[in-house]
Amino acid sequence: MVPASGEGSRGASRAAIAAFLVPALVIYAGFTFYPVLRTFYNSVHLFKGRNVEEFVGARNFLDILTQDPVFWKAVGNTATFTIVGTVADVLGGLLLALCLFTGTSLSRAMRVIWFTPVLMSYVVVGIIWVWLYDYDWGLINVLLRWIGLGTFEQSWLGDPHTALWAVLVTHLWKWLGFNMIVCLAALHALPGEVLGAAELDNCGWLAKLVYIIIPMLWPTLINLLVLSFIGKMMLFDLVWIMTGGGPLWSTETVSTYVYKRAFDWNTFDLGYPSAIAVLWSAMIVLFVALMTRLLRSRDRLEF
Repeated sequence: MVPASGEGSRGASRAAIAAFLVPALVIYAGFTFYPVLRTFYNSVHLFKGRNVEEFVGARNFLDILTQDPVFWKAVGNTATFTIVGTVADVLGGLLLALCLFTGTSLSRAMRVIWFTPVLMSYVVVGIIWVWLYDYDWGLINVLLRWIGLGTFEQSWLGDPHTALWAVLVTHLWKWLGFNMIVCLAALHALPGEVLGAAELDNCGWLAKLVYIIIPMLWPTLINLLVLSFIGKMMLFDLVWIMTGGGPLWSTETVSTYVYKRAFDWNTFDLGYPSAIAVLWSAMIVLFVALMTRLLRSRDRLEF
């Protein structure tokens, strides 16, 4: 019996879909799903080298929470970086977008200038700012000496009191342009009738910003806050390039600490760093869920 043409076309379409999906699913399973499962498996084991492993249950997690001051130092650094950086990142991007939204003569050039760092890799950005922060010939200290403020020159990446903030400034410089472009696109998408009505009512710029623009931009700002929060909670490459977590753990993040425990300390025990990764991933998911819920509660506009 010859199948109907409709059944044949459906079978061919299923075969075509499978031909495209199966390779992607295999790659996803091999490079994402399996490593995640393996990390959970490793987190409850102690590895002693030469393929000798011992099931320890929750002992790794208890040791992390109760006997690892470096972990808590890394958590504190990451929390400071994340909270301050997220607020500064999104607020700075919004302010830049508002400046460009007014339509100044240099707005096109400023868009290119501020967005260019977004296109640069962390390696390039990190190396550039390591040069800028150099104590002897870095541009920042050279300028301070040139304008007569040599007493303020610092070993910006070598002082535990300034290293984390120096890395944070670099991170903000890289990502402000991204937030600026997203906020600027959202500003141009605002309904002109609402803004025009506010101007007809002689609404001042500050009142229009607080009571009209920001509430209408709130969904966009929520998304930027969540994305910035997640990115900073997992920050690794910029810190690793600029400071390696030093000096004296002052810029150590949870991600760099996991890497060191897994590959730099030559302990051959993947169980402990895997437990840190699992614990930190759970904390990120929890904080993102709470943050999204709190912010979404304000995401209701009444017209």
